[in-house]
Amino acid sequence: MIDVNPRFVWRRRLCAALCGCAALAGCKVGPDYRSPAAPPTDTYTTTPLPEQTASAPGAAGLPQRFAPGQDIPAAWWALFHCEPLDTLIRDAFANSPNVAAAQAALRQAHENFSAQAGTLLPSVDAQLGATREKFNGITFGQPGLTEEFNLYNASVNVSYKLDVFGGTRRELEALHAQVDYQRYQLQAAYLAMSANIVTAAVKEASLRAQIEATERIAAEEDEQLGVLGKQFELGGVGRTAVLAQQTLLAQTRATLPPLLQQLDQARHLLAVLAGKLPSDAALPEFRLDMFSLPQTLPVSLPSALVRQRPDILAADAVLHQASAQIGVATAAMYPQITLSASYGAEALTPAQVFKAGSTIWSLGASLLQPLFHGGQLTAQKRAAEAAYEQADAQYRETVLLAFQNVADSLRALDHDATGLKAQTDAWHAASDSLELTRGQYRIGGVSYLSLLDAQRQYQQTVVSLAQAQASRYADTAALFQALGGGWWNASAAPAAPATQ
Repeated sequence: MIDVNPRFVWRRRLCAALCGCAALAGCKVGPDYRSPAAPPTDTYTTTPLPEQTASAPGAAGLPQRFAPGQDIPAAWWALFHCEPLDTLIRDAFANSPNVAAAQAALRQAHENFSAQAGTLLPSVDAQLGATREKFNGITFGQPGLTEEFNLYNASVNVSYKLDVFGGTRRELEALHAQVDYQRYQLQAAYLAMSANIVTAAVKEASLRAQIEATERIAAEEDEQLGVLGKQFELGGVGRTAVLAQQTLLAQTRATLPPLLQQLDQARHLLAVLAGKLPSDAALPEFRLDMFSLPQTLPVSLPSALVRQRPDILAADAVLHQASAQIGVATAAMYPQITLSASYGAEALTPAQVFKAGSTIWSLGASLLQPLFHGGQLTAQKRAAEAAYEQADAQYRETVLLAFQNVADSLRALDHDATGLKAQTDAWHAASDSLELTRGQYRIGGVSYLSLLDAQRQYQQTVVSLAQAQASRYADTAALFQALGGGWWNASAAPAAPATQ
């Protein structure tokens, strides 16, 4: 008969049990996440888009062709062929506090993930200690036995929590989703900044055109006032005509301060977007003739939009994180197994700590099974499920708003082109009418009121024409922003610092 040591049998059974627990470590409770499918549609608008937009005279009136399925370049703003704009945007990526904050948030998410990843491995700690103790023999039935002594120890402690039901891995999954969220937030910051700079630059150019046109009109009206003043002195016109012309000139000049204020605000906004002070004199000045209108407009397919827009991808990451938290809350309801071991030495003097006879060790395992927590764990799971439903609703809302942005931009470009053509026709008609009325007024063919009305109409069409021209550039930028900006085509992020 073979004599089997009972302690050896116990150890073997313990090892077998731990190996079985380790085998279960591949299990993860909670739902396995899959990104929602793209909306089942192949168009953004109820009616088909035209092959190209209407055309009008001038650089801003060129027709634009929609190219469904064509990809968007990463540096999409370069399609406007404005070198100062391109330089300003690249400088903004390097200097903007908003971008720097998004980059720091991404690094923080990375480090939080790395820190949590360490919990999948055993933790090992070295410990040195020294204590002064008093021993009392009353514990052993000898009240008279007392002794004071010093105790020194040195040990290495190992602890390992088995992730049998995947709670730790679900937490890692949630943190990885947070990394994805911050990465897409960084891309959204790049996209928003580039689009805002383009829009602000176009607005500045439009305001400069409106101001210059208003100043020219005011100069012509002032010249006309001088002519009327001489005619009044000679008795050719009444004072009413002179007063009416003075009123018109004053009204025209009164429109300049608001335009100048808007121009200053646009300049200040551009400076801040670029990470500069508003007083920075190095900021370029933008005019409409500095921009070239992109004639081919790439339009991503609806099925691709959900994989391209940073805000949709960020909402998807939030949904993924909420899904993983359900697994975390579920795993908290299951047993938790922890292995621990310690090896070291203990002695009464420091010199004896490292001698062979002072060795101590321990090996243990513990199992914790939640039994009653007053409904706390089930409530936490229900809360995680409600958070997932909330994130799912927010994701669907983000997708709907994204499709609305694209549809609005596409229709705006079509209407902008038609509107610019009509506004150009109105400007030509008002200009011809003013010249004709001026000629007729000189020979007495029409009254001064007719000339005054022609001047007002011309002034309105000049300002409206500058606004219509700017709208084509601004809404083109809005389309690129609505489609996601093409950041996925930047292999090494030439237009922006590379993300981790």
